[in-house]
Amino acid sequence: MEDTAKHDWLRECSLPDSTELQERLLKTDQDIIIGDRCQIDYGLAGKDIVVCEFCTINGNILASGDVRIDNWCEVAGNVFVDEDAYLGEGVKIRGKLVVHGDLDIGDNVQIEQGFEAKGWISIRNPMPVIVYLMLYLVALLGIEKEEELESVMQKIFGEEEVEKTPPLMIPGGAVMNMQTITVPDRMAIGRGCRLHGNIKAGSVTMLASTTLFGSLHARDAVTVAEGSVVHGDLRSDGDVTLEQSVRILGDVICRRLTLHEEARVDGTIRAPGGLKIERVT
Repeated sequence: MEDTAKHDWLRECSLPDSTELQERLLKTDQDIIIGDRCQIDYGLAGKDIVVCEFCTINGNILASGDVRIDNWCEVAGNVFVDEDAYLGEGVKIRGKLVVHGDLDIGDNVQIEQGFEAKGWISIRNPMPVIVYLMLYLVALLGIEKEEELESVMQKIFGEEEVEKTPPLMIPGGAVMNMQTITVPDRMAIGRGCRLHGNIKAGSVTMLASTTLFGSLHARDAVTVAEGSVVHGDLRSDGDVTLEQSVRILGDVICRRLTLHEEARVDGTIRAPGGLKIERVT
């Protein structure tokens, strides 16, 4: 039986700096990791792209590095890979697969519009993605012991500054469709992102100069950093902090609100626990 505590970091949703969620594409300059049993109604574009088991991706996958798609996933579009590809058992690709490197392919894989691979083709079941992820993070973060993984991931997805750039992480069970982005736990959004859709999460931290074209609903605390804009309502059962030059184009409803004097809320404010105004010092 797996020690689920070691995989708690897969419950975090993290969008690196400059992530763009366009009309049909989730795009980043970093790696992408999609947890198990996700429903993603967008294509994916990044460096190495990893999709855990039982996921549905309703779009194209465009990788400048490797692609790993775990067992029983379905991709509704094409898959273009600049390096190597690894497809687990039962993977179904509705479009075409183009691989510029090697291809490892498991049993019962379906590629409806054919495939091209310029390197070696091996018909075998590739390494399970969860094992690959552990090795990936060990290499990325320079971890010598597996026990260090959880504390390092907490630093990366927490508020502490670290030198490493984390991948784009979508937690298991997340749903991302044309209207709503729903994640089970905490969501951390980087600087300079542009996102479309209504966010529903446990708690949300949005860093500076990010724009959300939609509303934001959270069960716990929300922090919106300097210069960010939310084109919708912000609702939270916890405390909300709006920093300098933040703009909320809708209502703000929360327990307690900390509002910088240069932030702006276009709608109604309702904070039964109190309103604190922060002034420029």
